[in-house]
Amino acid sequence: MTSAIDYEVSSGNVFADLGVDNPEEMLVKAKLALTILDAIEQRGLTQRQAAELLETNRTNISKLKRGDELRKFTFDRLLSWLTKLDRDVTLTVKRKSRRHESGQLHVAI
Repeated sequence: MTSAIDYEVSSGNVFADLGVDNPEEMLVKAKLALTILDAIEQRGLTQRQAAELLETNRTNISKLKRGDELRKFTFDRLLSWLTKLDRDVTLTVKRKSRRHESGQLHVAI
């Protein structure tokens, strides 16, 4: 006998689904963090080497890797780390869509 499984369809943003404050901001920061971690891994850097290159401490690299306190990492810091990891960063600002009540944050990687 098969029993029904209760589930909820995702909105596409796990932070919104969980009721986290500022879910769009958190999703963008998570995507930036994953890109940073991918770049660190591609270079074969240890946390110590990554911290030195990014001019921070190993604790911050560890927090980024675990996703701890992602809210405390500023966009400025995350974007500067990407450039230090030889990534180009392009920001585009445009008028919001009429479909949305307020402006939206998006990241394309």
